[in-house]
Amino acid sequence: MSNAVEPYKPGLFDLTHKLTVEKHGHTALLTINHPPANTWDRESLIGLKQLIQHLNHDDDVYALVITGQGNKFFSAGADLKLFADGDKARAREMARRFGEAFEALRDFRGVSIAAINGYAMGGGLECALACDIRIAERQAQMALPEAAVGLLPCAGGTQALPWLIGEGWAKRMILCGERVDAETALRIGLIEQVVDSGEARGHALLLASKVERQSPVAVRTIKPLIQGARERGPNSWLNEERERFVDLFDADDTREGVTAFLEKRDAHWRNK
Repeated sequence: MSNAVEPYKPGLFDLTHKLTVEKHGHTALLTINHPPANTWDRESLIGLKQLIQHLNHDDDVYALVITGQGNKFFSAGADLKLFADGDKARAREMARRFGEAFEALRDFRGVSIAAINGYAMGGGLECALACDIRIAERQAQMALPEAAVGLLPCAGGTQALPWLIGEGWAKRMILCGERVDAETALRIGLIEQVVDSGEARGHALLLASKVERQSPVAVRTIKPLIQGARERGPNSWLNEERERFVDLFDADDTREGVTAFLEKRDAHWRNK
């Protein structure tokens, strides 16, 4: 991975000061920066969606790491003050904004990694669930506590969580309000790695650097096949898997990858 770190300029739109972005080699590092609990609001959700749209057209970005500012919160989700007056129109808009932002994150064409550096609650955990891979620090706590205040997870939690950890544990977390620590999350498959306090960001960037050795064209072709089993039975994708394999022969990166292997050198990807 390149040691170069630079501010990332995602375009002419206003990303919002509540999200900061840096570029580490071919990885975009997004930090949720909305103290004290790194909550999501309308502005930051729109900013996340716009950022993902931009990254999907940036051929120099292969991976995305998301973390929270500070050492206590990854993200506490939505600020409940937004819903205190019972305004259904606002509730409907916020549910839509959460859905659009996290579905865009889920469908990011590269590899997304959540570096969970503290509490990931409600919409904060749903953000992590929208990522491809999750790394959590030992002190992290994860929960979907919406039912405790008469609400429900509306940003993919009821769908993504049972797919990832099974219906039983999903019901414990959503219906019983059970909070899990990092070790439990690792055991049940909610996360893929536990690291010491303060190390999630570094480990996530290290893992993202491994993506640089993969063809970005192959990655964005493979990812929908893996995720597609959520919608259809795995065997129903076998023919499409074979067709996508053949389609890759139209890509410059495929020719480069095979040639580089035969010439015993590193491949130079063009993301085309």
